[in-house]
Amino acid sequence: MVTTLLVVVVILAIAFDYINGFHDAANSIATVVSTKVLTPFQAVLWAALFNFAAYFYFTDHKVANTVAKTVIENYITLEVILAGLVAAIIWNLLTWWYGIPSSSSHTLIGGFAGAGMTHALLTGASPMDAVNMGYVVKIVSFIVLAPIIGLVISVVLTLIIINICRYAKPATAEKWFKRLQLLSSAALSFFHGGNDAQKVMGIIATALIAAKVIPDFDSMPSWVPIACYSAISLGTMSGGWKIVKTMGSKITKVTALEGVAAEGAGAITLGITEHFGIPVSTTHTITGSIVGVGVVKSVSAVRWGVTINLIWAWILTIPVSATLAAIIYGAIYYFK
Repeated sequence: MVTTLLVVVVILAIAFDYINGFHDAANSIATVVSTKVLTPFQAVLWAALFNFAAYFYFTDHKVANTVAKTVIENYITLEVILAGLVAAIIWNLLTWWYGIPSSSSHTLIGGFAGAGMTHALLTGASPMDAVNMGYVVKIVSFIVLAPIIGLVISVVLTLIIINICRYAKPATAEKWFKRLQLLSSAALSFFHGGNDAQKVMGIIATALIAAKVIPDFDSMPSWVPIACYSAISLGTMSGGWKIVKTMGSKITKVTALEGVAAEGAGAITLGITEHFGIPVSTTHTITGSIVGVGVVKSVSAVRWGVTINLIWAWILTIPVSATLAAIIYGAIYYFK
């Protein structure tokens, strides 16, 4: 049944998707802006176009299904979803304000799980009964694995490109790599849209099931994917310039060649994880890829102080989001 609370939850979910877009815009455009291939305005339009283009390709919704199953259905209510979304929005806005490239994906999942566990606790069950540990372990393991995979692929691509182009004239090579960077940034934006929009689709589908509007995930109405891909694309067009600076220059200086390798590695990693339905962080993936191209130059070319600060933000995202959601859900439970 459609209720006011359901409408509020859906609006907040789409709002989160929009925030996700401008929070994560830097993932898609940082290197292409830092190498001056595109202006910031051109870059966000380019990224937004390919964010939405993913709608026409990713029709299996494997990632969305994984997110929807993070919390056991018996412990999902509209209030649980509401608390998770509010917590995720708060953490996303805080990290965006301070220019910290944290994971929108993990803050959403952390908020959802934290609210579900609190609901279980307050209704006399064990908090661990509320989460599907198989899915949670998979998601948490890729906090570590996604940047490592991105780093390794980035190193390999960089070495291959350097060896292929070792006899090329620098000016000619630079011109071609700037052209190729348009393709690599488009590929990264495409897979970013396919991965991140699906997470909110999973949350909205779960809300519709909890409200008994649809019987199961496979019955998700067609407006949900369209709304999610539109919201993340519009958010990307709004940009996130503080995070662009961190991703594009503070980790390591990036040339057009290295931009192609980093973006290509990020796109390949996201494509692989999407195929297996694993909701990974685009932020973690592209950061690992950028570190990879820096390591090829030399270990000292990477500003490890900046990288360590980012890692702390990654480690804290899920527990902080879960704690915020627990507090918010507790307030809703006692005051409703």
